[in-house]
Amino acid sequence: MDRGRPRIEKGKRSFSFQDFFKLINQVHPKYWQLVVGTLAGLIATGANLIVPQFAQRIINNFKHLNINLVIITGIVFFGGVIISALSVCILGVFGEHVVSKLRDSLWARLLKMPVSYFDNTSTGEISSRLVNDTLQVKNLLANTLPNAITSLLQFFGAVVIMFMMDWQMSLIMVLAVPLVIFVLLPFMRLSGKIGRARQDELAKFSSDSTNVLSEIRLVKSSNSEKKELATGTKRIAKLYAIGVKESWINSLMQPISNMLMMILVIGILTYGAIRVMQGTLTMGALISFLMYLFQLMGPVIIISQFFNELAKTSGSTERIGEMLNEPIEVSADNQKVDIAGKELKLQNVSFSYEKGKQILHDINVSAKPNTVVAFAGPSGGGKTTIFSLIERFYKPTSGKITIGGQNIEEIDLTDWRKQIGLVGQNSSVMPGTIRENLVYGLGRKVSDDELWHVLKMAYADKFVKGAEDGLETQIGERGVKLSGGQRQRIAIARAFLRDPKILMLDEATASLDSESEAMVQKALASLMKNRMTLVIAHRLSTIVDADKIYFIDHGTVSGSGTHDELVKSTPLYAEYVHNQFKK
Repeated sequence: MDRGRPRIEKGKRSFSFQDFFKLINQVHPKYWQLVVGTLAGLIATGANLIVPQFAQRIINNFKHLNINLVIITGIVFFGGVIISALSVCILGVFGEHVVSKLRDSLWARLLKMPVSYFDNTSTGEISSRLVNDTLQVKNLLANTLPNAITSLLQFFGAVVIMFMMDWQMSLIMVLAVPLVIFVLLPFMRLSGKIGRARQDELAKFSSDSTNVLSEIRLVKSSNSEKKELATGTKRIAKLYAIGVKESWINSLMQPISNMLMMILVIGILTYGAIRVMQGTLTMGALISFLMYLFQLMGPVIIISQFFNELAKTSGSTERIGEMLNEPIEVSADNQKVDIAGKELKLQNVSFSYEKGKQILHDINVSAKPNTVVAFAGPSGGGKTTIFSLIERFYKPTSGKITIGGQNIEEIDLTDWRKQIGLVGQNSSVMPGTIRENLVYGLGRKVSDDELWHVLKMAYADKFVKGAEDGLETQIGERGVKLSGGQRQRIAIARAFLRDPKILMLDEATASLDSESEAMVQKALASLMKNRMTLVIAHRLSTIVDADKIYFIDHGTVSGSGTHDELVKSTPLYAEYVHNQFKK
């Protein structure tokens, strides 16, 4: 559910190397691989610069061919190829290491982020950052940046060597190449803008498609295929429009660059041929100049791609940096406290998801050990929010929650949640087997005998035994291969395994049929023995025997006491009872 956080459009700022390397340094990359790979690339570039010199000598002395010179030229050429391949391999390993560590950091950060972050950020957007944005960062760091460095060496190295050979021919080339770049520069800038727009639109499309596919049953049951098709088609149309623009740019840029290159080659050949006929330039030198010309144009193309990659990576860096800077769940202290036999209190607790929109107002609740405390009231009153505060998914805006007089914020978060068991209306399960779901997050080895014991206590052993693979039965994504009652009983069996000190039941039987409800109620009755139990229920028949009931209405406690006491003291509760029990 989106609680109103606006979507922030990324990628509008210019690229910052400082921000980029600040992000990369957080994962402690193996920079020696980047250095070695880049040095190898520079050596290979040096070999490429030497080869035209050897070619000039071979052509000028073709009648008196020096075999040793040919062999040396071959060694330098193929050696450069091999070193270049080694450079690509080392940089590839470096890039994969960086993207792996970056994804590790993002994943670890995500799992520690508060629930509020996931309330406000779509799953698809998070997935896009984990996959697409990290890949974009890797491409720049491991491919584009080293290629740009070697291209600069190749460009300036070729220019220096050409001037040493013949300054007149070199001057023509040096003046012509910037002219080519000047003509192509508007296309490069436009291509960069389009690349950035495509990256942002891909992230949105990924987000939307993930959200729709994760709720495909809702889509189908609501007959919303046409609506989602129209929405998806609009996104795809936007991507198509961006792709068409990119194709138009490429369709103009490539022929224009080829035409300019052809004019440049013809001009150099014409001028060179005249010089050869005049005897002021050798044929070998002319061929060598042409080889250097092609070595000049290659870096120009790579540098243009470099600026496009910078434009794309700017948004990716910003998005990843934002995620890594999000606050995480932390405890004020790391005390490990046994909460068994201690009283739980909410003291003057207020809470709001958004500033200025209060959900809970000055809530005071007390739950003694080994008692059943129920929360009743109309939907939207704030009952589930109270549970979320006790689970420490959120922090109270004001007031405090204590256990045995100690603020729960001082207790180690992992230790606190380990002592709490929650069974909800739609109990969450993970894709995998029944066994994997039973022991999920338990942190200890469990024997089959213990698993079957808790399944029996949860009245789930019969349907598990009846399943084709027993404990190894796959339950599908979100448990789609199980009925609602079966999922609830698996959740109850998991709670038995955790043996929580505080049990929280949030509408645990609300969506079940009467037969499933009866079995789940029996399992819950067994689970509730000898532990503090907090219950949310709309159906008052399930909580009339609770030791204490708090009636929550519009974020406040309208009344508290036993069922009989509330009927007498709280008119709202009495009306609530009348509406539910009237025939």
